[in-house]
Amino acid sequence: MGLFDRIRGEFIDIIEWTDDGRDTIVWRFPRHGNEIKMGARLVVRESQVAVFVNEGRLADVYQPGTYTLSTQNMPVLSTLKGWKHGFESPFKAEVYFVTTRQFTDFKWGTQNPVILRDAEFGMVRVRAFGTFAAKVVDAAALLRELVGTDPQFRTEEVGEHLRQLIVSQLGSALGSAGVPLLDLAARQDGIGQQLAETLTQELSSTGIAIPRFYIENISVPPEIEAAIDTRSRMTITGNLDDYAKLQAADAIPIAAANPGTGGEALGLGVGMALGQRIVQSTSAAAAAPSPVTQPPAPPAAAPAPAVAPAPAPADVPPPLPTAPRWFIAVGGQQQGPYDESALAGQVASGNLTRTTLVWRSGQAAWQPADQIQELAPLLADVPPPLPPQG
Repeated sequence: MGLFDRIRGEFIDIIEWTDDGRDTIVWRFPRHGNEIKMGARLVVRESQVAVFVNEGRLADVYQPGTYTLSTQNMPVLSTLKGWKHGFESPFKAEVYFVTTRQFTDFKWGTQNPVILRDAEFGMVRVRAFGTFAAKVVDAAALLRELVGTDPQFRTEEVGEHLRQLIVSQLGSALGSAGVPLLDLAARQDGIGQQLAETLTQELSSTGIAIPRFYIENISVPPEIEAAIDTRSRMTITGNLDDYAKLQAADAIPIAAANPGTGGEALGLGVGMALGQRIVQSTSAAAAAPSPVTQPPAPPAAAPAPAVAPAPAPADVPPPLPTAPRWFIAVGGQQQGPYDESALAGQVASGNLTRTTLVWRSGQAAWQPADQIQELAPLLADVPPPLPPQG
């Protein structure tokens, strides 16, 4: 073997890359001080492209296939080198293999909540998380904008940049979608597709595309979840009166668990209210209810004084006194009538407070409950409104 043949044996003959990991986007072929010779074989596998860089300038880009390097299939590099046709001397060039398959293991999430304006709940803070896929669609742009001379460019080096871009676009995507908060779960796929298109357009200069974007969950603060649960329970019960019954029933185990005098009084009042309602329901089913005079809407003029009944005969006892029947204003709507036992249940459920407007026959207008002496025992354990907070 001659000296020239021995030197040729030191040159690299096959240029290829078999990816043994799942997180490498760009890998630079190591030359170890050896030069690449004309006639060497270049093997580019599926889901790869090979990019030749000569003295810092991008030259030829090779798609999947097997190539024998020559001046004929290296037009850009041949022009940069100024080779004559058929020149087969060794040369030095950097070869970067770029993975073009999809990387599907990216995760994203909102570290801080995103504030949205909802027509039903007002200003709402939401959090979201999910996954997305990314792939290289322009290897030359990726090398120019992100990789540079990095010999091994991994997903972790670009993942944080992609997550920050996602969070910056999430708020505008959710806001422009015009979807009510309660319907976001049903529209997650559409919003994810819209975000994928927007992110791909934003990343076009870097050669990266987002083919898939998934929203796994959108969560709201606990107080909004509690409001949604309350509304669901109100829908199930059908009306506010039934909802008050449900709240009173929920208060029974709480009162029973409280060994103090206040807890016993609360449990007794709630139990009496429920018993009264059961008796009223049973009586109403047995006989037709008598008409009840409706109170005026607050504020209203005093009702006309009732005509005194004719005196009863001396040998007939007078009728038993009737308990006053009260009406209360809850959420701008009047409810009732209630007797004092039923009012105890309204206090337990929170519908009747010190500031709640009440009315009964004989009053000139609606008045706050704490201004009526007869209701003072019911409100003894109800705290007054909190003072204004600084």
